[in-house]
Amino acid sequence: MQFISKKLFLSFAMAIFLAVTFSGAHAAPPKNKTYTEDEFLNAFSGKSMKVITEKLGQPFKKELSVKPSGASTVMLKAGADEKNSKPVKVEMWYYKNLVKYDPKRTYKETEITFVNDKAMNIAFFNNR
Repeated sequence: MQFISKKLFLSFAMAIFLAVTFSGAHAAPPKNKTYTEDEFLNAFSGKSMKVITEKLGQPFKKELSVKPSGASTVMLKAGADEKNSKPVKVEMWYYKNLVKYDPKRTYKETEITFVNDKAMNIAFFNNR
């Protein structure tokens, strides 16, 4: 009887160990990871919003670009045909203290500009 108890206990302990191990493998990435400028640019340039959200989490701020007033008039004068062009969605995401500019300090903000869901521009700021 004692042999069965030990075997049951070991099986139960192994099941818990495996459950904890596999659940940890799918946990969210650490939010406090920092990158050098080159690491960040190589890892995220041209990536989709989905990929960036999976790796960095949600930004602390998002902004949508707005078409300036009078832009249509300027485009017409330049010969552009807005009726036949595809709409372009431009969105900016902001992250704090994510990219290092020296071993001890990070930029206050990192801005990722998406054009139609792809990261097309990345900028680092300390003066905002």
